[in-house]
Amino acid sequence: METLVSQIGSVGFGIILPFIFVLTIVVFFHELGHFYVARKCGVAVEVFSIGFGRALASWYDKHGTQWKIGWLPLGGYVKFLGDENAASAPDIEKIQQMDGDTRKHTLFDKPLIQRVAVVAAGPIANFLLAIIIFAGLFTVLGQRVTDPVIGTVVADSAAARAGFQAGDVIKGIDGKDINTFAEVRRIVTVNADTELVFEVDRNGANLLLLATPDWVLETDRFGNEFRIGRLGVSVGLDEANTRHVRYNPVTAVWMGVEESYFIVEQTFVVLGRIITGRESTENLGGPIRIAQLSGQAASIGLVALINLTAVLSVSIGLVNLFPIPMLDGGHLMFYAYEAVAGKPMPEKAQEVGMRIGLSLVLAMFIFVTWNDITR
Repeated sequence: METLVSQIGSVGFGIILPFIFVLTIVVFFHELGHFYVARKCGVAVEVFSIGFGRALASWYDKHGTQWKIGWLPLGGYVKFLGDENAASAPDIEKIQQMDGDTRKHTLFDKPLIQRVAVVAAGPIANFLLAIIIFAGLFTVLGQRVTDPVIGTVVADSAAARAGFQAGDVIKGIDGKDINTFAEVRRIVTVNADTELVFEVDRNGANLLLLATPDWVLETDRFGNEFRIGRLGVSVGLDEANTRHVRYNPVTAVWMGVEESYFIVEQTFVVLGRIITGRESTENLGGPIRIAQLSGQAASIGLVALINLTAVLSVSIGLVNLFPIPMLDGGHLMFYAYEAVAGKPMPEKAQEVGMRIGLSLVLAMFIFVTWNDITR
């Protein structure tokens, strides 16, 4: 019995708490983006909730907004005056019954540009959070930088077939400048079975080499198996090629932007490969997978957990911009129609769109959760 209790406690502290920590921060800043811009635009906010379901804690601020913490920590929402539900679908009948002074505080009654700003503010807040976290890590801790100098070339590897040699310096990949070996690794791992053009400096001569990274199955320290691309080279271990660098705040912020952009870019690369059948959908993960990664990051240390928070913030910001009704991107899609047509999308069409969006979101949630369970 004591062993069972200790195991349950270990799961709680090792996985659940890090998961709640990471997701709460990401969701809070997402909803805070909506909340802040809505207040600035004069929209009345009725509810600011972290988590769903029955409130574990609840209080009201001086503006009448109910702040609550739900028992199910899988998301959150901000409910505006005149909203029918947490997805911010307008309750047209209710809004039409309001007097003019009350109605002007609904999101529905605001100019199009303000509605766009309120909806877009959530994902933007996620991107800003990630940039700030990355910038803070680059400034306070810095990073170990290794020049992209090849130490050895593995026989019969993609690099060997392409003609790489020890001592080659990789200067660019597919037109993108390369400054560190880490940049080479990140590009190669997500481009297995894809021909890449490498710009190489060999004893002062510039060469172009074509290489197609091989698929390999790797297992990390936690026993997670994943397929990645491998070029088949190792980094040169000369001390002159390796250094620890801390960055000034301005440079660190720009690096935070680049890091966030890289995550977005590679997300689309992976999704494209999944859509075209070149990569398995098994790589898609849901809340259980996020919980596992949170626990694993926490076991490494606080810095790893904070870094995961930044990565997840970018991912959630990006997913919310997908043009699916129920998500922020779906609302922006409706607003785009309104901007082009000069009038809102018909109420019936929006209602149908919301139902389709809900079905898609639920289907995707079930799919990725099943992936997590069977992984």
